[in-house]
Amino acid sequence: MTPFIAEVIGTFLLIFLGCGVNANVSLQKTYASGSGWMVITTGWAFAVYTAVVVVGPYSGAHINPAVTIGLAVAGEFPASDIPSYLLAQMLGAMLGAFFVWLTHKAHFDATPDGNSKRGVFCTAPAIPNTALNLLMETLGTFVLVFSVLYFTDASIAKDNSIIGLGSLGALPVALIVWGIGLCLGGTTGYAINPARDLGPRIVHALVPIKDRGSNGWGYSWIPVIGPILGGALAAIIAIALQ
Repeated sequence: MTPFIAEVIGTFLLIFLGCGVNANVSLQKTYASGSGWMVITTGWAFAVYTAVVVVGPYSGAHINPAVTIGLAVAGEFPASDIPSYLLAQMLGAMLGAFFVWLTHKAHFDATPDGNSKRGVFCTAPAIPNTALNLLMETLGTFVLVFSVLYFTDASIAKDNSIIGLGSLGALPVALIVWGIGLCLGGTTGYAINPARDLGPRIVHALVPIKDRGSNGWGYSWIPVIGPILGGALAAIIAIALQ
């Protein structure tokens, strides 16, 4: 499996399972409807676990542009591979979101609230505040990438395509994401991943959804820029502490 295919598959698994738990909780007439934040954060943690287990040995399981960029800034990943990884992550995210919509279509039809439907795909702030929302996404991603940089002795493989993130093991990464969601995620929905938010948001805009409501484009830049800033900041501080 090539790193490109691995990142497509890994990000697909992340979003199919992660947005899938969003759908189960937010949409009406599912068995899990209304089951709450603990279920959502746990589902996303297991989504990360699954993705890292499957594709970690092939691509390092970045499954997140902020991780890719952070590792590159830290000198742990070749900058020339950034475009292919980001493209793969976006493709995987959009595929995952599409199949969440397809498998839950009857429940989208049964749910009247447009915000609940959009929430399956992408994040929105509990209290809109541009500066604080951006700060939350930046610092939440900082925690993720900084932890990754210190959890693993990341290294570039001889072929310059596989870095050592997968050697970290799936469980610690999943627990980090779970902790971020439980401790910090209630303010913005903790995208902490540009592909996780932007890819599904694009799918939300494209697929036929009854009573779709707003796509939330005015907010959409925050879960893209914030995680990129957070990933880069984590790398810069990690370098300074060496």
